[in-house]
Amino acid sequence: MARKGWVYILTNKRNTVLYTGVTSNLPRRIEEHKSKNIEGFTKRYNVDKLVYAEMFDSIKFAIMAEKKIKAGSRQNKIDLIKKINPNFNELRF
Repeated sequence: MARKGWVYILTNKRNTVLYTGVTSNLPRRIEEHKSKNIEGFTKRYNVDKLVYAEMFDSIKFAIMAEKKIKAGSRQNKIDLIKKINPNFNELRF
């Protein structure tokens, strides 16, 4: 059985920075971002507010979706978020 996969988008408190990621364990991955224990973009720009998440039947499909989202414009990402979360509220899982 294939592992499920998640594509997610995080932002900062002011909704000015967007980060797109993929994981097989969304709660664990979001906690990693919030704890700031891992060096990188999200720690540097204080990006830890989950505003978009979509589950896929396999990590392979999630990776394909992540690549498509990342290849799109910033406006495409904003439009995607607004479809499910028009006010950019922090999502809970």
